[in-house]
Amino acid sequence: MRLGCVNRLAACGAVLGALSCGGGDGGTTPPGPPVDLVKSPAADNQSWYFNNPLPTALSVTAVDVDGRAVPGVVVTWAVTTSNGGGVNPPQSTTNASGVAITADSIGAVTLQNVTATFTGLSGPVTFATHATTPPTSAAVSVEDNHFNPQNSVVQTGGTVTWTWAGANPHTLTFTFGPTPLPANQSAQMSGTAQRTITAVGTYNYTCTIHASMNGTVTVVH
Repeated sequence: MRLGCVNRLAACGAVLGALSCGGGDGGTTPPGPPVDLVKSPAADNQSWYFNNPLPTALSVTAVDVDGRAVPGVVVTWAVTTSNGGGVNPPQSTTNASGVAITADSIGAVTLQNVTATFTGLSGPVTFATHATTPPTSAAVSVEDNHFNPQNSVVQTGGTVTWTWAGANPHTLTFTFGPTPLPANQSAQMSGTAQRTITAVGTYNYTCTIHASMNGTVTVVH
């Protein structure tokens, strides 16, 4: 019996020791004050087209000295390139995951920069965008069971040409986008189809014969 009591006391001592060392808080200790901003890699160094919103919003995570996300931090965004577009909103607050987001509409210069900072940060972090003129036409090869390329971009008023190059029949059927949608093309095995599209937006299309054969056309300014 006395040996059992000793064992229980030893176990209790081990638990109390863990708690006193901070190992028993389950990670619930709140983060400290923010010391840095971490850029989202997917948002930096994007390549897109003059006078159009970036496809991926700019986002940063505020972290404390231990790298833990800090909510409630007011982040200020600023375009630092002349004639380089704008951000909306110019200020955003980090959410429960420590993330703040803004949309960047790029302007008319090739290299554009946007900074993010908060009060007390030693220096802002900078996002770079590389802008070019959007293409005025696009070409898509209708091959067996896939469109090549699957995703195309064209400037408003531009023309997309689909060329049938497979050994099986395929349709060109638009399923989503600004209305009215471009005209569909019935099943064929050769030849071409051209569509001139003026409304800005993303258009989804498919081959109704092959369920997994899908593509998109993104129309920009």
